[in-house]
Amino acid sequence: MNDQVVVSIQRALEELERSESVVVLLAVESGSRAWGFASTDSDYDVRFLYVRPPEWYLSIDLESRRDVIERPLQVSIDLSGWDIRKALKLFRKSNPPLLEWLQCSIVYRERFSLATRLRALLPEFYSPRASFFHYFHMAQGNVREYLRGDIVWRKKYFYVLRPLLAMRWIEQGLGSVPIEFHKLVEATVPDPTLRRAIDDLVSDKRAGAELDRGPRIPAISDFIEREMARLEQTVSDRPTAAPPAEALNDLFRGTLDEVWHK
Repeated sequence: MNDQVVVSIQRALEELERSESVVVLLAVESGSRAWGFASTDSDYDVRFLYVRPPEWYLSIDLESRRDVIERPLQVSIDLSGWDIRKALKLFRKSNPPLLEWLQCSIVYRERFSLATRLRALLPEFYSPRASFFHYFHMAQGNVREYLRGDIVWRKKYFYVLRPLLAMRWIEQGLGSVPIEFHKLVEATVPDPTLRRAIDDLVSDKRAGAELDRGPRIPAISDFIEREMARLEQTVSDRPTAAPPAEALNDLFRGTLDEVWHK
């Protein structure tokens, strides 16, 4: 990681805390840099969880208040974060992006105990079925938008391969899906032809190649078509009900006390 950029990210988070009157509890990388195939000009996609003062939550109009903070892209740094209530609601539903953030190895900030306690609760709240359902619809949407026909958006191959390989990971019972793309490939792609095609695409991305519109890559496109057809037969059952919320209610109240009262 570029030290100057990391300092810029830290300063941006500090400015955000001052201007929004929040405390950032966790901030991680979430884009191609976290996936493991960034090019030199890739943006820094910073995702964070934050908490506001207790009185903000003790409001009759709480449900209509915005629970996301976003900052326009500045000097290749994209900032976007979720309020703790939104994050805990999504954690209860086993939201895959949030689970990936909690396991990310590129951490810009981690304060207080929220992230540690959420990781400890993962076995109780992780739902393979809910995650599978989420990844399927992610892949389905990106195939429909970007990978139809003989000329495709080649960069978008990653946005279909990741969820497809994540579903394979889940099918193999390997637990919560990691954010690193190479871990998914190593665990779920035994076919050497497909593996070479994926490795070549990753190498091109890291080298800064323009992965815009171009001819389809047969080995990858054929795999995607076969896998989508197979998976369509397995997602008819919607996720089961989420676990009880009391443990997360306790975590929410405890975080407010830890951050603001101690």
